Amino acid sequence: MARWLGLAAITLAASLAFDLISLPSPFLFGALLVGLAVALARPGSLDIPDPLFTAAQALVGVALGAYLKSSSLSALGNDWLPVALVSAATLAVSLAAGLAMARLTELDRATAAMGMVAGGASGIVTMARDLGGDDRLVAFMQYLRVLVVVLLTPILVAVAFPGDSGGGTASVTGLPLIGDARDWLVTIGLALVGAAAGRLVRLPAGALLGPMILAGAVTLSAPDGWFVVPTAIQDACFAVIGLQVGLRFTVQTVRQTGRLLVPVLLSVLVLLLACFGLAILLDATTSVSLLDAYLATTPGGLYAVLAAAVGAGANTTFIVAVQGLRVVVMVLLAPIAVRRLIA
Repeated sequence: MARWLGLAAITLAASLAFDLISLPSPFLFGALLVGLAVALARPGSLDIPDPLFTAAQALVGVALGAYLKSSSLSALGNDWLPVALVSAATLAVSLAAGLAMARLTELDRATAAMGMVAGGASGIVTMARDLGGDDRLVAFMQYLRVLVVVLLTPILVAVAFPGDSGGGTASVTGLPLIGDARDWLVTIGLALVGAAAGRLVRLPAGALLGPMILAGAVTLSAPDGWFVVPTAIQDACFAVIGLQVGLRFTVQTVRQTGRLLVPVLLSVLVLLLACFGLAILLDATTSVSLLDAYLATTPGGLYAVLAAAVGAGANTTFIVAVQGLRVVVMVLLAPIAVRRLIA
């Protein structure tokens, strides 16, 4: 018990430190690094119980499903078809990059494909093991991509769009830390029912996708704000998932990530160029500016892109809607695509 309490305290401190510097998914990333350090220092000393990991998957699924807000989707207006097609094209480009990675490196198809999926990093990492991939390498690839986007996006926006404004800003409010009793009851209820239904109908990664689909349906049918997933629940679940992945690292896996660093960086840069091409198509087929289209299609974390969007005076309502929709599309369709790739 003392070891677990110490691990929890160190994880909380690391996660809060990453949150202060605005790193995307700070609790997942911080817990992953803490778990990695423990795994290398004391191999096999701690492990996350499977029931706890499954519960975290289900609650993260509810949080992902809550992205489908009717108000955000209505912001797409008549642009919903080009946005949907661009989201699907982003998945296709990601999978193509993953297949190329599998051919040129030692990665298997499932790990390479999930590692290159551009969007929904936390959800993809959460389901990686269920789909036969190496969640440690998937996490490495996903968060390397996010870090590259976080570092490059403000520079590229300043250079490529000097003085541009994408159409005004919109206020973006965070989720409550604790929420109220209904938020907790609805969140836990959707997680339990969704996970059971996902297993019953044999969904791939059913513990995650079942709650996500059910929460998405409830969020779209209920009034906006009827329930939210409290930040405390999300952070705790991401920490559990990060620790589960980090604690499974070995010295051999760390060496493997070192060998993969250059190929993954090159693939991320190719993915950035491909997504910029999709942004040009989105700009040509919708009423938004190229700046808005670029930020909406950038393959990075939602909140990382949002920070750049607010700073550039872009249309954050549209960007949040497109990025949120893409998260759901990626997490929902990636398991089906990966299963077909490895069949």
